[in-house]
Amino acid sequence: MPEPTTPPASMPERLNAWLNDPDEPLWERPPPTARQMRRDVYGALALMALGLVVLVMSRSVQGAPEDEGTWDAYGAMCLMIAPLAVRRRFPLTALTLSSGLFLVLSYAAPSAAYELTFQVAYFAALYAAVAWARDRRALWIAMGLVLLTMTLWLVIAFTMVSGLGMKAPEEAPDGPVPPFVAAVIYTAFLNLAYFGGAIAAGRASWRSALQRTRLTQQAERIRAQGEELARRAVVDERLRIARELHDVVAHHVSVIGVQAGAARTVLTRDPEAASQALRSIEGSSRQAVGDMRSLLGVLRTETDTDRGSGEHRAPEPGLGDLTDLAQVYRESGLAVDLTVIEEAGPLDEVPGPVALSVFRTVQESLANVARHSTASRARVAVRTGWTLAETGDAPASRWVEAEVVDDGHPRTGSAGSGYGLRGIHERVLLHRGESEVGPRRTGDGWRVRVRFPLAPTEPAHAPGSASTTSPPSPEPSHRRLTS
Repeated sequence: MPEPTTPPASMPERLNAWLNDPDEPLWERPPPTARQMRRDVYGALALMALGLVVLVMSRSVQGAPEDEGTWDAYGAMCLMIAPLAVRRRFPLTALTLSSGLFLVLSYAAPSAAYELTFQVAYFAALYAAVAWARDRRALWIAMGLVLLTMTLWLVIAFTMVSGLGMKAPEEAPDGPVPPFVAAVIYTAFLNLAYFGGAIAAGRASWRSALQRTRLTQQAERIRAQGEELARRAVVDERLRIARELHDVVAHHVSVIGVQAGAARTVLTRDPEAASQALRSIEGSSRQAVGDMRSLLGVLRTETDTDRGSGEHRAPEPGLGDLTDLAQVYRESGLAVDLTVIEEAGPLDEVPGPVALSVFRTVQESLANVARHSTASRARVAVRTGWTLAETGDAPASRWVEAEVVDDGHPRTGSAGSGYGLRGIHERVLLHRGESEVGPRRTGDGWRVRVRFPLAPTEPAHAPGSASTTSPPSPEPSHRRLTS
């Protein structure tokens, strides 16, 4: 079925689209500034002085017509140039007034009408109307009246010449067109170029102003978008720091709380054990202060961070620090079983941001067990694995997974703020992963499991690899660290 064709635009529609802008038909050019209006007045006075000087020189060469008064031509020149003083402030008014003056003064002072300065003044009025008219519909009406008036003036002028009788010269020029017809055609083309040039120049000026306005608006939008992106980047960085700070503080405070409770219990019965617990509290508190300084250091300006003490921000923890993390909780009295299964590559190959999210998830989960659960043991499993593609041609996708499980019951009066679990969900959304957080389906306790996708690869030992010359798949690395 053929697609419906759009009917061609009419001539007025094409002219309107050429003179205006189809995308913004209601756009209005901003009014002239005070400086531009002062320049219009000075320019009109300068052109008026130039026109009078040219007229004096012309009279000195050719003399004055007998049927004109002495000062008629000078007055006509000044009157014709005067509307240009307001050509940008009132463009349509100046055009209408200049058109009437051009028609009347051409009969009242023909010697002035033939001067180039007189005609330039009318050209400038027509140009300013097209370039500065804010009401484009009224401009169309004004231009129609102007063209109609000029056409009528030419018809009347040639009719009068023809009626008075145009005597042919003694030696008529040998041309293909009669002299009178040639004069009419020549004058028509001359005026068409005159008016067409003024309209085209005015349209170019109006389009240039529209383009400048568009560029200014576009630059403003880009600047506003840049500021919004910068503001969002600051907000995102603050949220990241708040999340990291919450995880760090929650981890150390939970360890300090457990150690303080243990020290209080054995203080009178086993002073050595109480002393060991207090040393652990001291170490955890110092590490907490150091971690907070490291995180909050990014909030300072460059001049603030230029300190002479040589302090530097500590590196972000990764999966290699899980053993130390588990040992901290073991020293606080929570038995932690850490199992690492490296089926799809070692943990060292996990990207830094994903490794940090896995570490923070395990840290927050263990902190919740220590604070909110009666469990004395927690099992932590970190795995890398494969997910086979649905089609044989596509490579398998890798992932890294962390799971923390305990077998305790919720501790009475230990409800948290929920920021830790919210941080886990935010990390999962950031890396387009998946999570399961909640009570265990079988047995007592709580279960936290997160899985983050890794970059798609297809090594030789990947499941479903199409390579037949690759070496046999190695057994997955399985390590278990218990208390």
